[in-house]
Amino acid sequence: METHHRSERLTESLRNELEEILNYELLDPRLTSINVTEVLLSPDNKKAHIRLAIQGNDTEQAACLEAVENAKGYIKHIIADRLDVFRVPDLYFDPDVSANVRRRTPALLRRIKRGRARS
Repeated sequence: METHHRSERLTESLRNELEEILNYELLDPRLTSINVTEVLLSPDNKKAHIRLAIQGNDTEQAACLEAVENAKGYIKHIIADRLDVFRVPDLYFDPDVSANVRRRTPALLRRIKRGRARS
């Protein structure tokens, strides 16, 4: 039970710190406005998959994600300084699905559940 709460606290701390670092502390011109939509931490706390909602067109989003990937070591170093954890998890950044897809997901899942193909 305590492990679950600790994992939740670490997940929330990671999300807050990442959003702060990505939006205000990195100086790469390729970075646009980034929202950390989800942090998925592995059960052993060794891996963190981070979903990012990135503003801009597809080219700008790809460039922004590349800039984040290039700064991964620096980001991990900053997190290690700020959070009191024994080991900072490995960071894996993924783009979040677009708002349009997210909005349509419940309807698509209902259609799948009913077994109806799209006409």
